[in-house]
Amino acid sequence: MGRKGSGKKSKKSSALNNHNEINELMDKLLLISTLPQETDVSKLLENHKDMTVIIETIKKLQKKVVNEDKNRTSGRTCPAIIDRFTNWFKENGAELEGCDIREIENYGLGFITNTKIPESSLVISVPKKLMLTVDAAKKTPLKQLIEKDYLLGNMPNVTLAVFLLYEKYKSESFWKPYIDILPNTYNTVLYFTVDELLELKGSPTLEKALCKNKSIIRQFAYFYKLFNTSEDSVSQIMRKRFSFEDYCWAVSSVMTRQNKVPSEDGKDAINALIPLWDICNHMNGTITTDYNPDLKRCECLALKTYQPGEQFFIFYGARTNADLFLHNGFVYEENVHDGYWIKLGISKSDPLREQRKELLKKFSLEPTGSFFLRKGSDPVDDVLLRFINIFNMNQEQLKYWLESNESSVFQCLNINFEKKCWSFLQARLKLLLGTYKTTIEEDLKLLQDEQLSPNRKLAIRMRLTEKMILKNGIDYVDRMMQ
Repeated sequence: MGRKGSGKKSKKSSALNNHNEINELMDKLLLISTLPQETDVSKLLENHKDMTVIIETIKKLQKKVVNEDKNRTSGRTCPAIIDRFTNWFKENGAELEGCDIREIENYGLGFITNTKIPESSLVISVPKKLMLTVDAAKKTPLKQLIEKDYLLGNMPNVTLAVFLLYEKYKSESFWKPYIDILPNTYNTVLYFTVDELLELKGSPTLEKALCKNKSIIRQFAYFYKLFNTSEDSVSQIMRKRFSFEDYCWAVSSVMTRQNKVPSEDGKDAINALIPLWDICNHMNGTITTDYNPDLKRCECLALKTYQPGEQFFIFYGARTNADLFLHNGFVYEENVHDGYWIKLGISKSDPLREQRKELLKKFSLEPTGSFFLRKGSDPVDDVLLRFINIFNMNQEQLKYWLESNESSVFQCLNINFEKKCWSFLQARLKLLLGTYKTTIEEDLKLLQDEQLSPNRKLAIRMRLTEKMILKNGIDYVDRMMQ
């Protein structure tokens, strides 16, 4: 008898110790993640490594104290899950015309057409009542926290992530068939190990990925403390199961799927998760999805004519591969909207800095900024060319153009000056290409290695698309110099 009682006490004591240790680690995590943002990538990386060590310890401890999901599904591609989801959206007024939900290699779930679908035909319609929105969150007990907490009240994407988790944790949720069909994990940077992130070394995308991870880690620590120190009904549900893995899952679900729909009063656009529609995968094209205010539903039209057996795609919008990689967890090699942002600036030690600033202002340009190098046959736009011209002008040229009424700064300039400008851009692009630790050829070879993790391959594909744009830009400048 005594031994049994001693055992129970020991378990309670162990659980309490785990909770106390987690709380201490959360305090440390919150402190590190709220330090001023580093501008040096190597320091950002060290900061990320420090946070990762703490996170890994927290994850191990949480497995001992966080309640497991006893209703976890076997996977979104399970026929029973798809059938339940299909019955649910049909019973609630959503429509899917001419397509079936299928598992598609390299895509996960998607739509395969079962009939010919003419261009501009209505294929998907989803009534607003099926959508998870910020407005819907405010109709639940979560409203109290949204009104009280600054973060939830001012960051709708964060609110949507917490709302999704709240519905997942509830014993019963109207959205359960939808939540069950969401991926169990994602390929967003939140799921990358340190080594996988290091594949982006030399890429400007690494800094963005590290900043995003730091932000999400900070949010996690913040909400953990909020749920464990608040006595409202939502916090009582959340603190029993709230874990880092689950928060990454919820944030990734929102990052990869959120869209905007009109608020109930029609005055604002609010964040929303749109079941069924968000199964569509991406291709080049035009936006063919809109909200019908009369029928209060999201409608999706075919962006082209589809034949039976084809995958039905939609266009996510004009985004670079860096945007798709960071927010959607994939890279699209055929992306016609891809490009590379180049940071350029006038040095503070430049004796002609003030004249350059004045001329830049004339053309609505800042002395420091990011300029877009496009993918394709015409990579250098007028804005980039204008900045390079002003950057390389001598005092006499600056004086002339400051007094001129001409609308362009790259007309009437001599050949030698033009070569000087192209040489400057060529040198900058070669410098950027040289920051990567591998060549284009080496990346192409690495991608043939079947032993590489999916995330590592994705990072290599990401940096490869950037290198291809830089190489294309260098080739273009070479032709212009000739």
